[in-house]
Amino acid sequence: MQVKKIMLLLLVLMVKQSIAQTGARPNIIVFLVDDMGWMDTSVPFADSIMPLNKRYHTPNMERLAADGVKFTNAYAQPVCTPSRTSMLTGMNAARSRVTNWTSPNKNVDSDAKDDQFEPLNWNRNGLSSKPGTDRTVYATPFPQLLKDAGYYTIQVGKAHWGAAGTPGANPYNLGFMVNIAGHSGGHPQSYLSEQRYGNMPGKAQMQAVPDLEEYYDTNTFLTEALTLEALKALENPIRRKEPFYLNMCQYAVHTPIMADPRFVQKYYNAGLDSIEAAYASLVEGMDKSLGDIMDYLQKKDVARNTIVIFMSDNGGLDHHQRGGAANTHNYPLRSGKGSVYEGGIREPMIVKWPGITRAGTTNAQPVMIEDFFPSILEMAKTARTELPQQVDGRSFVPLLRNPQALVTARPLIFHYPNKWINIPVGQEARFGINYYTAMRYGNWKLIYRMRTQSFELYDLSKDLREANDQAEGNKETVKKLALLLGKTLKERSAQMPVEKSTGKTVPYPGEKL
Repeated sequence: MQVKKIMLLLLVLMVKQSIAQTGARPNIIVFLVDDMGWMDTSVPFADSIMPLNKRYHTPNMERLAADGVKFTNAYAQPVCTPSRTSMLTGMNAARSRVTNWTSPNKNVDSDAKDDQFEPLNWNRNGLSSKPGTDRTVYATPFPQLLKDAGYYTIQVGKAHWGAAGTPGANPYNLGFMVNIAGHSGGHPQSYLSEQRYGNMPGKAQMQAVPDLEEYYDTNTFLTEALTLEALKALENPIRRKEPFYLNMCQYAVHTPIMADPRFVQKYYNAGLDSIEAAYASLVEGMDKSLGDIMDYLQKKDVARNTIVIFMSDNGGLDHHQRGGAANTHNYPLRSGKGSVYEGGIREPMIVKWPGITRAGTTNAQPVMIEDFFPSILEMAKTARTELPQQVDGRSFVPLLRNPQALVTARPLIFHYPNKWINIPVGQEARFGINYYTAMRYGNWKLIYRMRTQSFELYDLSKDLREANDQAEGNKETVKKLALLLGKTLKERSAQMPVEKSTGKTVPYPGEKL
């Protein structure tokens, strides 16, 4: 019996080696940007070139789009940890109950305090690969499945899946064989090597970026240091002809908004204020990283067998910490990060799969960040084993193979029963921030405000700006969509806030109709 087990193990190893050598399974890179808005690029994702497209310089995104397919209706959650958890697990945030960003410290609630609602008992410690971890969602991430199938798995940059002291804080627990600078922190303390990326004696906080000591005091901007480390990490699997997965997660363009000295002067010269010039330089530095990686793939002669997926984890920052007026930074989209309006959830997404995607094409089918889980497993030809989680995502591989493929409509859910920031209630309603849930279904977008249990309705095919609320004149449509949204949230055991004054839970959408 022992001999048979050894023979079987040798056979599996031989098959894995053969697959790697023949290139039957593609290498996969997800290039995930932090807080990048739909309009933060010279690549137009709307139906025409907009003023903001002319502000930014992203030639390598242009290059990727020219070689691949541009998804114009790609979505994530309003803030980072819910999106990143959905991507790794295939679970929608309503199901995972990771509905807000996780504090780097264990058991610390990142929700702001509220006068109307009790604190929400959400999974504030994030994702865990081990059952029984307090305040976490237990799931098997796809990097673990790729690793088990023979992929060399690499995490570079921002992780932010779990609080320090829990399994999800350490990428090695989630299936990554290499981890560079990924930890429980959600943004960098500093982008500057002169400040050691935050690791200054007596000044370091939980957001200080680890693992980059060799770049201290070298005038190497954080974005560049992470890129250089990613290229080093790729050397081993390429040399050994092993299929690899690279989770390339730049901290840019998250706050603190610090000028990348390589690029900022042109934006000063263009007349941008100091904050917006610095922000644009972060965007261009991120784009250079993308280009350097694509150049490296060409140099190493692996580009033809490497899938590159570009995505952002939520919409661009809008109403605070930016220069200029609110509701302008993602225009024509409304609002920004933290919001269920399009500016907070619609993302720039591009996919290049040599030999599969048609160069320079556009796909308008709605896709969601939880779709990455089944899509990447299908790309890698990796069987999905029995999982502890229920997967909500749907593979977008058929859309890559056939841009004209017809897909059935499904509810895309953006659930935020939390309080992200303290702003006046009137501004909450203006920006779609704090205690909102929303659903896109076909061209319709239904928004449910938990504070007032009221609805908004928009036809995104005609009203990208979400300027014309049609709820009053389309009550039957509101009722139909509210029942679907409520049914979907209930099926996923989604949390709703509890009123302090009555102790009652806010009803699911449609329950009172």
